[in-house]
Amino acid sequence: MTQALIVIDVQNDFCPGGALAVPEGDLIVPGITALMTEFPVVILTQDWHPAGHSSFASEHPGKAPMEMTEMPYGPQVLWPDHCIQGSIGAQFHPDLTVNRADLILRKGFNRAIDSYSAFFENDRTTPTGLEGYLRTRGITRLTMVGLATDFCVNYSAVDAAKLGFDVTVRQDLCRAIDFGGSLAAAQAGMTQAGVTLA
Repeated sequence: MTQALIVIDVQNDFCPGGALAVPEGDLIVPGITALMTEFPVVILTQDWHPAGHSSFASEHPGKAPMEMTEMPYGPQVLWPDHCIQGSIGAQFHPDLTVNRADLILRKGFNRAIDSYSAFFENDRTTPTGLEGYLRTRGITRLTMVGLATDFCVNYSAVDAAKLGFDVTVRQDLCRAIDFGGSLAAAQAGMTQAGVTLA
């Protein structure tokens, strides 16, 4: 019981046809569902934004999606409106075996701050509570899959490694947004942090 599978943000809005579609985001779903059977603990994360979230480009006049802005906590990519609480876009992909999850962790619900990582909001200090959950269950090894490799998977993996967990990212069961070299930068950062890229 020392290992867990963490499935990051496999939601409709991150799959083809969604508001922030990751190329081929839906193709990883069968493999993730199959992999769930190999782990004693499965955790799903779910982007869960209120309408009018501060990371949405629509909240910043004159700004377009994928542009950068400066927030009180640092640089922030501005996104299309996505994964709005209760929307179809925020729901998990219909082929994902959600009932296999021990825990569903929702993040990004604070309107003023985005949350890529499953462990901390983007201020890098406000915890989500996932670390405590894992520690109390005696889990030390994590395998991560999901969307997107260069953002939420990357931030989650690096944070987990910094917290002392043994972390593997299954790249075959992730897909990236990859703009402006973000995938290569994420891979380098994960490797530097001690994450195993498999």
